[in-house]
Parts: sequence; C-alpha cells; structure tokens
Amino acid sequence: MPKIRKILYATDLSENSAYAFYFAIDFAQEHNAAIIILHVVEPVSLDGMPYLERGKIVKIEKDNIKEAIEEIKNRLQSFCRKVEGKLGPPCIELVSKTLVPLGDPTDEILNTADREDCDLIILGTHGKGFLAHAFLGSVSSAVLHRTRKPVFIVPLPSEKSNLDWGKI
Repeated sequence: MPKIRKILYATDLSENSAYAFYFAIDFAQEHNAAIIILHVVEPVSLDGMPYLERGKIVKIEKDNIKEAIEEIKNRLQSFCRKVEGKLGPPCIELVSKTLVPLGDPTDEILNTADREDCDLIILGTHGKGFLAHAFLGSVSSAVLHRTRKPVFIVPLPSEKSNLDWGKI
C-alpha cells in the first residue's frame, strides 16, 4: 500500500465540501499527512455580459480569488474549532498550503494533484444531474475517470444525519 503523505482536498466551499474536509482531516491524522486545500475560481463567463472590457473581467476574477481565499481562511478557523472537539488537535496545522487558481475545476484538480505530488484526492459530491451524473457531480466524475491517483469521494450526508455542520 503506498504511503499517504499529501492529500489534495478540493472544495467548492459548499456545505458538503465541509463534510468532506472532516474526512481529509481524519485521513491526514491517521497517516501523518499534509493537506493541500484547492478551490478553483472559474473564469468569468461572458454570457450575458459581452460588453465588459477585458480589464474589468480580470478585476472581477482577481476579486473572486481574494474573496475565496478569505472565505477559506475564515471557514478553516471555524471548522477546525468544531472538528477538534470530535477528532482532537491538530487541525489547522495539517493544512500545508491553500491554492486558489483560476481555471477549469477538473483540470486544476488533476494538474494540482500531479504538480504537488499528492497521494490522495478528497472531494465532495452533490449528486446533481441526470443518469451519467446521478450519483456523482460532474467534476467528481471527471476527476475520478481521468486520474490514476486514488480518489475519495464523499457524498452529501443524509438529512437524517446527526452531524451539525452548520454554516462554516
């Protein structure tokens, strides 16, 4: 069994991604591994906004990246306070890097996993879509089918779950 040293935790900052982070922490603690957090900001779509200048688009994208970084920092602090009561410390110390690139989520997840030499990819799924994506989200499905690295996909918890994840 290959040693797990680095875990890529890809998040869309949804409630389910917080649930998936719980698993990333558990894996990291169990394997003495580091977590790399990845949130991909998709490029601004010109659909409905063809009149925007390139400079304004770049500013919007940069602002989106800054907002995502701040949100990740805030959520990480809050989440770690909650999870340390269940899993014990450390939590924040397990995160070695936070990356917020601009691009296609699937491509960025795959490229980051390779570039950072990650041993495991963890992500949550919403299970949206019809037939082909009945159980996996489109990004989760694409990552799973295009990588040779182990992928741990965490489905949205049932409504009957006892866990109080709240808004983090």
